[in-house]
Amino acid sequence: MGQKKDLTGSEKSKIVRYLAEGCSSLKIAKLLKRDHRTIKRFIQNSQQGRKKRVEKPRRKITAHELRKVKRATAKMPLATSLAIFQSCNITGVPKSTRCAILRDMAKVRKAERRPPLNKTHKLKRQDWAKKYLKTDFSKVLWTDEMRVSLDGPDGWARGWIGKGQRAPVRLRRQQGGGGVLVWAGIIKDELVGPFRVEDGVKLNSQSYCQFLEDTFFKQWYRKKSASFKKNMIFMHDNAPSHASKYSTAWLARKGIKEEKLMTWPPCSPDLNPIENLWSIIKCEIYKEGKQYTSLNSVWEAVVAAARNVDGEQIKTLTESMDGRLLSVLAKKGGYIGR
Repeated sequence: MGQKKDLTGSEKSKIVRYLAEGCSSLKIAKLLKRDHRTIKRFIQNSQQGRKKRVEKPRRKITAHELRKVKRATAKMPLATSLAIFQSCNITGVPKSTRCAILRDMAKVRKAERRPPLNKTHKLKRQDWAKKYLKTDFSKVLWTDEMRVSLDGPDGWARGWIGKGQRAPVRLRRQQGGGGVLVWAGIIKDELVGPFRVEDGVKLNSQSYCQFLEDTFFKQWYRKKSASFKKNMIFMHDNAPSHASKYSTAWLARKGIKEEKLMTWPPCSPDLNPIENLWSIIKCEIYKEGKQYTSLNSVWEAVVAAARNVDGEQIKTLTESMDGRLLSVLAKKGGYIGR
């Protein structure tokens, strides 16, 4: 009789059956021709059942340590709970307790993605705010481009799922499956566009001016009155295709020059209200983790979402400019958020 050989599943089932019939462990060992100690050990392990989990007492945090954690959280943004507590020399605190403590004074967030601001940038932002502080922003046309992909930005496919339900499957494609470049503008309570940049076209100075000619000027600007054109101020950012000498000269020939072409400070997407419009449209077209199968379908979704943005929403964005300028001056050229 081998002692080292483990019991098979069939032998374990027979042991259970024999025990139910009232057989002793010694008799079962003889029936199975196995060592009595092996049978006895299996019976003992089966009768013990699952061991109960012993709860360890949690480490208590003093008021002094709590203040240290709060200061460390402020000094170490985006740090893990372990790193924060280690910086305070607080050890022996389990992760669940650390997170419960931090939840009362902080929340988990992603780092904001924005261009870096140096001293020169901040000074130029302040100068820009002072220059346009008394401007009638209802006459400013705010413009920008936005790229939309078939899959949407990373991290937009998260949401609540009921217990017992499986998360829906998402397609995985390189570069988000490709995308569409969209141009639009807002002025007072009116949306200009959106207009789609032809697929495969890279916007350089020449293609950007040709695009404006075919869309903005022919389809919208030419329909406006002479008094409107005389007072309108055109805004676009400092992208190379916008700020080049070629584009500036081309716009001047169209009558958009000098004070009618707004100068723009560097690294300042937070000052352009149309960025908020892009957020509204993206939230709509990618809600509930929606994906698209073709470039035409995502473009149609953009058009539908833009159509649902009413004049009051646009007016709220364009009327926010006075407050943005004051915030720039108050923060000495720093970011104001959006």
